[in-house]
Amino acid sequence: MNAPDEGRRPHICPATEDDYEAILAVWSAAGLGVRPQGRDARGPFRRQLAAFPDLYLVAKDEGRVVGVVLGTHDERKGWINRLAVVPAYRRRGIAAALVRACETALEARGIHIITALVEPASAASAELFAGLGYREDVPVRYFRKVSRAEW
Repeated sequence: MNAPDEGRRPHICPATEDDYEAILAVWSAAGLGVRPQGRDARGPFRRQLAAFPDLYLVAKDEGRVVGVVLGTHDERKGWINRLAVVPAYRRRGIAAALVRACETALEARGIHIITALVEPASAASAELFAGLGYREDVPVRYFRKVSRAEW
C-alpha cells in the first residue's frame, strides 16, 4: 500500500455492513482488542449498525477505511465508543473529525450529554477529548459482569 497523502482529508461517512472486516482491521492496527467471536462478532455489529446507522462512522481515504467511531445512546446520554485511526493516518485530525461528526449526529437526535471512556494508559485519547472540550469530572468506578468468556 502506498503511504497516505498528507494533504488529503479522508471522507467521513456512515459505516455499512460491507465495512465490517475493514473496521476490525482498523481496530487491530490501532492496538484495540478485537474479539470477532465475541463482542465484535458480525451479528452484534449488524444489529448495532441497524440501531445507530448515523452514529457508526468511518473515515475513508480513496475507499479504504482508515478510522472508525461507534456512537450509541440510551435516549438521554450519548457514548463515543471504539474510536480508532490507523497509525499511518494519525495526527491529521481524523479522530477529532470522527468525534465531531458523531457529536453532530447525537445532537440532531436531541442528545446533549456525550461521554467517552478513556483507558488510563491512553494519554493521546485523553488529550484528544480534553482538546474537544470534554471534562474529566465525573468520578466513577467501573464495574462489569461478563456472562460469556469470549466477550
